[in-house]
Amino acid sequence: MKPSQRLDRIPPYLFAELERKIAEKKAAGVDVISLGIGDPDTPTPPPVVAALRAAAERPDTHQYPSNRGRSEFRDAIATFYDRRFGVTLDPDTEILPALGAKECIFNLNLAFLDPGDLALASDPGYPVYTGGPLIAGGEPSLMPLLPERGFAPDLDAIAAGDRERAKLMFLNYPNNPTGAIAPEGLFERGVEFGRRHDVLIVHDASYTETTFDGYVAPSFLETPGAKEVGVEVFSLSKGYNMTGWRTAAIVGNAEAVSAYWRLKTNIDSGMFDAVQLAAVAALADGDRALAQMRVLYERRRDLVCGVLAEIGVDVTSPKGTIYVWAPVPEGHSSASYCELVLEESGVVISPGSAYGPNGEGFFRISLTVADDRLREALERMRSSLGG
Repeated sequence: MKPSQRLDRIPPYLFAELERKIAEKKAAGVDVISLGIGDPDTPTPPPVVAALRAAAERPDTHQYPSNRGRSEFRDAIATFYDRRFGVTLDPDTEILPALGAKECIFNLNLAFLDPGDLALASDPGYPVYTGGPLIAGGEPSLMPLLPERGFAPDLDAIAAGDRERAKLMFLNYPNNPTGAIAPEGLFERGVEFGRRHDVLIVHDASYTETTFDGYVAPSFLETPGAKEVGVEVFSLSKGYNMTGWRTAAIVGNAEAVSAYWRLKTNIDSGMFDAVQLAAVAALADGDRALAQMRVLYERRRDLVCGVLAEIGVDVTSPKGTIYVWAPVPEGHSSASYCELVLEESGVVISPGSAYGPNGEGFFRISLTVADDRLREALERMRSSLGG
C-alpha cells in the first residue's frame, strides 16, 4: 500500500521520536529519565476527577455531543475570560470546545489554507505550526525568534511576498520552547499586521496560567481590535494537569470560530459531555489549582537553572511555561549535545533544532518530572559533562 504524498512533506513528529528513543534505552536496561516531553507528572485536581465521575454517571452525557459544546462549558470559558483577562466573549458565537490545542491549531490550517497559501510560524516553535500547514496543502513561512529580540518575531522583516500570501500567523506567549514572554507592543503590532494584510492571528495560549516571579500573562484578546483579526486557543492541559483529557477552546473572532466549526462537523463528533462538565469544575475552582502548579514549577525551574549555571551553561531563567531553554556548550550542535547527554547520562532532553532552524544551538528541558528524579537527572548531566 502507498501512503499519501502529504506524509512525505513532514518529518517524523518530534515527541514520537523521543518516545522511540526512550523505549530503545529502556529495552537495553537503561534507567532513563525523560526531560523531553511536557506532560505534567502530577494528577488532575480531585474535584475535576470527581466532576467527571459524576457526569459520566448521567445518562444524558452518553450520546453524541454537539460540536458547538454544552452551554455550561461555553459559559464557563466566558466567565473565566471575563474574570482572568477582562475580555468579554459571546458564548453563542465566539467560543467552541476543541480537542486540545494541537487539534485546534492543525484544523485551523485546514479551515483557512489553500494550496499556495502561507502560515507565518514561529521559529523555533511548536512543531504543529509548521507541520500543520504542510499537511493542509499550504506552506509555513518561518518567523525567526532570536535571543537578541527576546524571542519575539520581527513582523517588519516579513517579506512582502509572504505578507501577501499569508492567511494565518501563529503566536504563542508564554512561548514554547523558549519560555519567553510577550514583549510590550507585540500583540498590538500583530493586530495591525492582521488588519493590514487580512491575516488571521492565532494566539496559542497554552501557558498563560503557568507563570513565575509575579508575572501575569495577558491574553491576546485583551489587545484593542484583537477580536477583529484573531482567535486564541486556550488549553486546560498544562495549568490544570489535564493533558490526557484533550480539553481546550477556541475563542475570539466569530467568523473564524464559525469556519472552524464548519470544518469540525465533518471531522469529529465533538468533546465527550462528561469531560466538558469536568472542565467547568476546573474553571470554577478559580486560581487554587493553578497557583499550586505555579509554585511547583517555579521551584523546579530554580533547581534546573541553578544546576545548569553551576555546570557552566549560560541559562536565562524563564518567567513562564514548564520548560527551560538553554544554549548548548561550545563545540556541540543541539543534536550532538542531546545525544551525549542521553548516551552518557541516560537523560532525555530535546534538541532545539527539532523546533526549527533557529532552535539550533539550544536544548529544552521539561520540568514535568518528580523533584527527586529531576535532581538525579541534573546530577547525571553534571557528571557526564565534567561539572
